[in-house]
This record gives sequence, structure tokens and C-alpha cells, in this order.
Amino acid sequence: MTAVKSIAVMTSGGDSQGMNAAVRAVVRSALYHGLEVYGIQRGYKGLITDDIRPMDLRSVGDIIQRGGTILQTARCKEFHLPEVQQQAADILRKRGIDGLVVIGGDGSYQGANKLSKLGIKTMGLPGTIDNDISYTDYTIGFDTAVSIVVDAVNKLRDTMSSHERSSVVEVMGRHCGDIALTAGIASGAESILVPEVPFEIENVAAQMKANFEKGKRHSIVIVAEGVGSGEEIAAKITELSGIEPRVTVLGHIQRGGTPTHNDRNLASMLGDFAVRKLIEGDSGKACGIIKGELVATDIDLVVHSKKTFNHELYELAARLAK
Repeated sequence: MTAVKSIAVMTSGGDSQGMNAAVRAVVRSALYHGLEVYGIQRGYKGLITDDIRPMDLRSVGDIIQRGGTILQTARCKEFHLPEVQQQAADILRKRGIDGLVVIGGDGSYQGANKLSKLGIKTMGLPGTIDNDISYTDYTIGFDTAVSIVVDAVNKLRDTMSSHERSSVVEVMGRHCGDIALTAGIASGAESILVPEVPFEIENVAAQMKANFEKGKRHSIVIVAEGVGSGEEIAAKITELSGIEPRVTVLGHIQRGGTPTHNDRNLASMLGDFAVRKLIEGDSGKACGIIKGELVATDIDLVVHSKKTFNHELYELAARLAK
């Protein structure tokens, strides 16, 4: 006997590489355990319009290597309204759906938390490239996004070195600097600017000027978008040092492409884990991985917690950039 007989899965908010792998894992794990499975199209918007379809093994064939999400995703601003949340819960009950797996970021978790309080058995999976979800070391899509940034910086470094120029690279991360930090260390960036750490632009400009005076042929500054635009940072550097950095804004390219094996494996493990927790009768949890162990944390705690920034890693980046 299981605590659920029918579950639905949805992807919500911004897409991230590995979402399809997570959907695949949820569907196949549920079918393995004899459950009925449904896919909700376009996140919460599809839920409140009852755009829900049965899923089988063929529904998730040949998707583990694909970026984006086959279930599509959309913003749903009206879902913050209590009457809309109740409407969504009623639709799930009318269809006989016992459990719901929500794959997404903080906003998606907020919605899952509301449904949990209305009696819907829910599990959240951290699908966001920003790595800004607490109670998990990594989110689905983060590894791929970092790899894309590192590859871009590698290519920029080639041409910047050839022309003895500097480069400012703006990456995603409005409130969390994990992409900038991790990619910056991996690509050997000379400066990394993140929202969590105050900085003096005068010091960044002085360091860049000193690097060229010491004979360096290039200099890379990685900027998380939450700090300010790459254009603004570059203009200030020029004003202070006379050096004119070239600006590259990677934008949504960081969300696309084939997920790395790390993201596929993480998504697969978390998807299966979420189904097993629902079968065991658990609910209102956010699934994650901490120090290599799968964990399920009360989603209410997760949505009211801020991800801790790794200051030790940031200090390492500063030491290695000297």
C-alpha cells in the first residue's frame, strides 16, 4: 500500500537544464511503483486552467539530454491570491491526484508551500540555474550554467589575450552570486563581483591597471547581474583607469543547451527521491542534496531561509587572482 495512487509533475518559473531529466525520473519512478502520472503544462498557469495530461513511458522518452522543459513553463502572478490557490487544489482533488511534484525555484516553492497548507501532498525539486535555494548544495541546472560561462570566458580570453584587452562578462545572478563565483574560479578571472560581497570599483580598476603594468596581456572581470550591468561596470573602470574593457552579456544563453552529466544525475536522483517520499506519506518537503546525501526539508523552512554564500570560496578566488 502507498500513501498516494496518482501524482502530477510540473515545471515552473525560469527553465533550467536538467528539468527534463527530473520530469523523466518522476514519471518513470512513479510508473515503476504502480502509480498514475500526470503532467501539468505551463506550471501554475496550466494548473489553474486544468491543462493536465496523462503521462506514460513514451511521454518521457528521449528527453534526458534535452534542455528546457517538455512541460513548458510560465509565470503566474495571480497564483499569490488565496482564491486561486484554492482553485488549484480543488482541480487536483477533482482529478483524483494525490501528490504533486513541483520543479522550479523560489517562486515555485512558494506556490508548492501554499498548496501543501491546503492539504495537497507536495514535493519541491530545486530547478534553477542560480543555485539560490537553501537546504541543498546544488540546484538542477547550476552545473550546466557554470560550464557555459566557463566555456565563454575561455573563448573570450583567447581573443582578449591576442589583442591585449580586458573583458567584463555579465552573468546571471540577481540575488545570488554562485554562478559568477564558481565560474570565475574555474576560468581564472582576475575579479569576481557578487551581490553578497561589497566591493570598491576603484580597487577593481586599480587591479586591472596594475595587471597590465606587470605585463599581463588580458584581464577578465566577471559580474553577477545583481551587482549592476556589465556596461556600467566597464564605463566606471574606463573612467578610473583609462582602460576600455569589452563587455559581454551572456544572458539567457546560460539557461539553454544540453545538461551536463552532473545535472542529469542530480535531477534523476531527486526526481526518484521525491516520488519515494510521497509514497511513504511525506509531504510539504523540498528535496535537495547536502554533502552527497539526499535530504527532504520542510518547504516552509526553505522558503523562509536565505542561501548561505560561500565566503571561504570567495576568499580563495581573491587569493588566486593576485
